[in-house]
Amino acid sequence: MKSANYKKLNRDSWNKRTDLHIKSDFYDNDGFIKGRNSLNSIELDLLGDINGKQVLHLQCHFGQDTISLTRLGAHATGVDISDRAIEEARKLAEETRSDAEFIRCDLYDLPGRLDRKFDIVFSSYGTIGWLPDVDKWAALINRYLKKGGRFVFAEFHPFVWMYDDDFSKIRYSYFNTGPIIEAEQGTYADKTADLIQEQVWWNHGLGEVIQGLIDQDLVLKRIREFDYSPYSNFNGSEQYEPGKYRIRGLDSKIPIVYALEAVKNS
Repeated sequence: MKSANYKKLNRDSWNKRTDLHIKSDFYDNDGFIKGRNSLNSIELDLLGDINGKQVLHLQCHFGQDTISLTRLGAHATGVDISDRAIEEARKLAEETRSDAEFIRCDLYDLPGRLDRKFDIVFSSYGTIGWLPDVDKWAALINRYLKKGGRFVFAEFHPFVWMYDDDFSKIRYSYFNTGPIIEAEQGTYADKTADLIQEQVWWNHGLGEVIQGLIDQDLVLKRIREFDYSPYSNFNGSEQYEPGKYRIRGLDSKIPIVYALEAVKNS
C-alpha cells in the first residue's frame, strides 16, 4: 500500500470518529471541562513531576491528555493527523483556558512543521499501531528530545492485537508482517455507532519497539507490563477495580498494556 493511501484512509477514519468520541460517555468531555484529569496512574507514575517542563505529545487525538499535561504545570504541544481532532482540541484548550498548542500533520511530516527540543516526548494508548515504520518513529522521538530528555510511552500490548475482536481466537501475527487493512463497525468509544470505516494498522512487537529506541541511543530506564487496561475499550471488558478492566474469561492471564521510560543519552 502506498504511503499516501494509508495516511488518507486513517485521517478520514479519525475525522469521522472525532465527533462521536467528543459526545461519548467513554471520554466524558463534560467532566473533563469541569476539571477531570484524563491521565492514568500508569503514565503518571512514569511522568513524575512535570511542572515547568516542555512536553511534546504525539498522536494526541482531540487534546484531553495534552491539556491534562498543562493542568500538571507542563507546557504541552500536541500533534495529530486528524483535522477534526485538532480543530476540537484547540476549542477545548480555549474552553478550559489551557495554553496547550496543537499541530495538525502526519507524524512523519512533523520535522517540516516543528523545530525545537523538548524535555519529554509522550505518547499513549492506541498510537504506534497506526504507524508502519518504528525506526522512523524512534528517530523522530530522538530528534525532539533534549539531551537527557525522557520518552514516556504507555501502549496496549501487542499480545492483545493478536486476537480477533471477541478474543475467541488468535487471528493476527504478533510480529509486523505488513499492513492490516480492515473495515470496522462503530468505534471503541461507541461500539453501537452507525459508522463503518476502513482503516490500516500494523502490529509492532515489544522487541521491535525497544530495539528501535535503543538504535537511537535512547537508554531504557523502566518497562512494565500490566494485566489490565485503564479503559473499557475491548469487547468483553469487565471492570474488576475502579478504572481497571480485564477481558472476560482471560482474567489476569494476559498482558494488556505495557509502559516504558527511555532517556536520551547525554
